[in-house]
Parts: sequence; structure tokens; C-alpha cells
Amino acid sequence: MKGGHAVVRRRSAVAALVAAAALGLATGRFVLPPPPGTTAHAAAGSGAAVGGASPGASAPATPSGSVLTPAPSGSGAPTGATGPVTTANLLEPAAFSPEFGIGQIHVTDRYGDGAYANAACTGEKTLTQTLGGRGAHFRGLMTSPRTSPDDPTVAGDSGGQVAREVAADARSPSLAENYSERLLLEEVPCQEQAPGHWVYGRTTTLQLAPDVTARWMGTYQGSLNTTGSAPEGKEPCGGIAVLRSGNHYGVLEVHACLGTAAMDRVVRTALSQL
Repeated sequence: MKGGHAVVRRRSAVAALVAAAALGLATGRFVLPPPPGTTAHAAAGSGAAVGGASPGASAPATPSGSVLTPAPSGSGAPTGATGPVTTANLLEPAAFSPEFGIGQIHVTDRYGDGAYANAACTGEKTLTQTLGGRGAHFRGLMTSPRTSPDDPTVAGDSGGQVAREVAADARSPSLAENYSERLLLEEVPCQEQAPGHWVYGRTTTLQLAPDVTARWMGTYQGSLNTTGSAPEGKEPCGGIAVLRSGNHYGVLEVHACLGTAAMDRVVRTALSQL
């Protein structure tokens, strides 16, 4: 009888292993993918940059492939903004540290509507035309106090614009997320342009908390665009970022010729401020 018991035990063990394997297969097939922000995607644009987001697993080969910085854990992690946007939520000149070599930066603010990305490939829309609703806070950071007679947040001198930001609040965090997605989609056409035309690079995603996220794209001069998209392994010269923190959202255009690491720092600062 001992031999019979051994056979039964062996059969029971095999049956248990088969059941466990079947359960594993079923689980593997039906587990939902992790929520956005929990995995790293393919490295973007310049792999030679120092201080940018770390590359992770390969992402699908799309113009908007991204690099993700996971949200930090622990009590020190930032939380999404609440309430209305004020000028205190906008980027300060100090974000452009002296090492950038920009010099004195003048700031002008206004509230209302206006263009948030003056590029033909985006349709040159105003914020209200894209999203509808109320006005927003506009801030211009410039190397000269001279401004455009049409918009005080736009530099009056050619090459004098350091950065320009527009930010507003939505009725809820979910609506702010919707707005930020729509604003990002407005910029995507600029990632593919005819050779010789300036172009945006791949999308880099920075996530400081589940509802504190920025996505930015570097700008590449037309001389670097030989294939219809941004070149691999080259540094950008400034760029554009779409920001979202809680019920706040915004767009930051960096005209100063900053590389990957410097753009990462400035966008992080703007996101933390928002």
C-alpha cells in the first residue's frame, strides 16, 4: 500500500503543478497593463546628454516615443495643485541659472487669451480656440525690457525671448488632464516636418507624482532635419513642455538654446512651481 500512496502523491503533485501553470497562463493573458507612469519607455533624442531621464525598456517606434521618470515614493513626494492659478505658479527667472549664460531676465505678465505655440505646424491657435473656456495667465521671460506692442509677454527684440509660459486651472484634476492631453496633441504634428524645416524631437515624460506630470519635446533646427524627423544622438536647442499638476495645466516654450539636461531641469522646476 505504501507504493500506492506514493503514486497517488505523485499524481496529486503533478495535477497541482498543471493547475498552477494553467492559472499562471490565464493570469498572464488577462492581467491589465500597468497604469501610465509605472514603466520606463525608450530613450529619446540624445543619448549623450547628462542629467536627463534614464532610458528604460524599448517603446514602440513612434514619433512620440517617451522617456519616463517615475514618481518618487514616500511622504516627500509632491502633490497635485488645487485652487486657482496665480502668478506664483509661473516659472521664475531663477530657473535659468547663471551657468546657462543668459544674463539678466525681465518678466512681464498678463491675463487673458492668446497664442501659446506660434508655429505653423500647430495651426497657430489661441488657447481659447483649442480648449474654450476662460482666460489664462501668460508670462514672458526676456533678455530685454522691450516687448511686442501686440503682446507684452513676447519680446520686442529678435532673439530676446528666453521662455514663455501660459497656465490656467480647470474645474477638476480629470479635466486638467484632458486639457493637457489635447494641448500635447496640438504639438505632435511638429515632430514630423519636411527635411530642412525645424522639428520637435520625441516626447520626454517627467512624472513627479501620479497627477504631477510634464511632457516635453526638444527643438531641432532645420539643418539637422534631413529625414523628416528629429535626428538621433543630437542635442536639442530649447523646446516645448505641456505641464499638469492637479487641476492646473499649462504650456512652457523655452526659446533659449538649452540641451537635454538643462531642459530637464527647467521643465522640472516649472512643473514643481505649477
